Amino acid sequence: MTSWSQPVRTRPSADFRLADQAQQLRLLANQQSRRATVLAVTSGKGGVGKTNVAVNLAICLAAGQEAVVLLDADLGLANADLVLGLQPGMNLSDVLEGRATLADVLLEGPGGCLLVPGASGLAQMANLTEFQRHRLFQCCEEVESRADYLILDCGAGISRNVTSLAATADIVLVVLTSEPTSMADAYATIKVLAGLGVGHRVGTVVNMVRSRQEAERTHERIARVAGQFLGLEVSDFGYILADEHVGQAVCRRAPVVLAFPRSPAAMCLMALASKVLDDGSRSVDAPGFLRRVMSLFV
Repeated sequence: MTSWSQPVRTRPSADFRLADQAQQLRLLANQQSRRATVLAVTSGKGGVGKTNVAVNLAICLAAGQEAVVLLDADLGLANADLVLGLQPGMNLSDVLEGRATLADVLLEGPGGCLLVPGASGLAQMANLTEFQRHRLFQCCEEVESRADYLILDCGAGISRNVTSLAATADIVLVVLTSEPTSMADAYATIKVLAGLGVGHRVGTVVNMVRSRQEAERTHERIARVAGQFLGLEVSDFGYILADEHVGQAVCRRAPVVLAFPRSPAAMCLMALASKVLDDGSRSVDAPGFLRRVMSLFV
C-alpha cells in the first residue's frame, strides 16, 4: 500500500484556540503543492445510490492508471468499506480524534483505489466540532497533495458538514433519481451550494433510470430551474441505468464494475469516469483545497 510520509498532527490540548488552528492551516496550505482533482459525490436524500456511484467511479478512474483515494465522508452512516468488501480496523473517527494518522487508516481496495474508511454508526460524527472539522480538512489536504483524484463520498442532505465540504471540491456530483422527491431534494442541495458561493463545476448523475431519455429529462428540469433562479450552470455528467446486477454486487460486497463489468450499470459508470477524465474543469491556477476551505471557515 502507498506510503504516506507526512503524518497528521496529534490532537492538541483543550485550550487550543481557533486562531491557532487557522495559523496551522495557513502554514499547511503554503507548504503543500496542489495536485489532485477533488470530486465530491453527494445527494439530496438517502437511498439514491450515492455511495455505489462514488465507489465504482473511484475504481474506474484507478483503472486508467490514476492515483485515486476515496474518502468516506458520509459521517455517521459510512458504508463504502462494505461495498468494497473491506474490514477496516480503524477509521476516519480515529484520525479526527487524534488516535491515528492518515497512514494508519488507509486501506488498499479492489481495483487499485485507496480508501479512508468512515465512521459508521457513530452519531456524534454527524456534528463535528471545529477541531474535528479542521482535522478532516487537513486529512483531505494531505491526500490532495499525493493523489490524482480525491473522491469525497459526502453524506446526503444539506447539513453544514455535507455542504461545506462539497462546496470546496473542483467538481460536485449530485446523485438523484427521476422521482419527484429526489429531484426536489437534489435542487435543495444545489441551492445551498449556490448560497455558499460554489464557483466550481456542479453536475448531476441520474441513477436508476430506464432510459437515456428519462435521464435527460430529469437533468434538464434541474438545470433549467437552477439556471433561472440561482444563476448556476448545472452540467450533465450522465446517468446509470436501473440494473439488477447492482443489487447482486452489493450482496456480494463487490463493486459492480468488477463483479459484472459488462452489465448496463457498469458501462454507464465507465462512461461517467470518462466524462470526469475529459472534463478538464480544474484550472492550474486554482487555489488548493485547503485554501478554499479556509475561505469558508477561517
